[in-house]
Amino acid sequence: MNRDAIGALVGSGRVAEIFAYGDGVLKLYRSPDAKADAFREAAALAIAASHGLAVPEVTEVGTFDGRWGLAMGRAPGTVLAELGVGREGEVVAEMVRLHRLIHAKSEARLPSLKERLATRIGQVTQLDSDKHARLLGKLNLLPDGDHICHGDFHPFNIMGMPGTVIVVDWLDATSGPSEADVCRSYVLLMPHMPSLAEAYLAAYCAASGCERSGVLAWLEIVAAARLAEGTSDEPWLLDLLHGMDSS
Repeated sequence: MNRDAIGALVGSGRVAEIFAYGDGVLKLYRSPDAKADAFREAAALAIAASHGLAVPEVTEVGTFDGRWGLAMGRAPGTVLAELGVGREGEVVAEMVRLHRLIHAKSEARLPSLKERLATRIGQVTQLDSDKHARLLGKLNLLPDGDHICHGDFHPFNIMGMPGTVIVVDWLDATSGPSEADVCRSYVLLMPHMPSLAEAYLAAYCAASGCERSGVLAWLEIVAAARLAEGTSDEPWLLDLLHGMDSS
């Protein structure tokens, strides 16, 4: 990667930082062991693009000062989450439109969503062995699928204004049942934007014809797997899981 082309920091997340990079951007992962992540996300973006989905174009994969990263085209505008107070309906409508476009594509080249969930549940240390076994048994009974699932779909990963947006951050992309991916978005949104989470779930179900119960059948599984990521949402996730145990 060209050191001279790297500019200012333009975004920061738990896993990576985003820098201006010539006419595009450079995503550098925080972990020095992220080589597999870099190539996995590059592959996911190429697969998504092959289906005509609106995603950044990867131009380079490599290292800079020991950090693996991707050089990509620059996304238009700002994140959809910053559309403005009082325009939640537009945000929800655009989220549903984009997520349904993603889920309309079948793809076997991506990792299995159910296998990803099983792996992450196995990594969770906050739950006892009986809970692990029960969750994995429940996961095994849930339906399979081969839809493209983004895995981190929320309005901070949608760049631009309605009608001219692209979806970014495809590191967690998998192949699986769309209901599980919708549930993942619901779990990501609920601790921080609960009204948006509920509005999104209702609108997605209304537009797609899927049942709310079919999405929430994944709730315990998705919440438990999220614990493996070590996020600040852990107290909310544990409260949710303990509440489901006692219900």
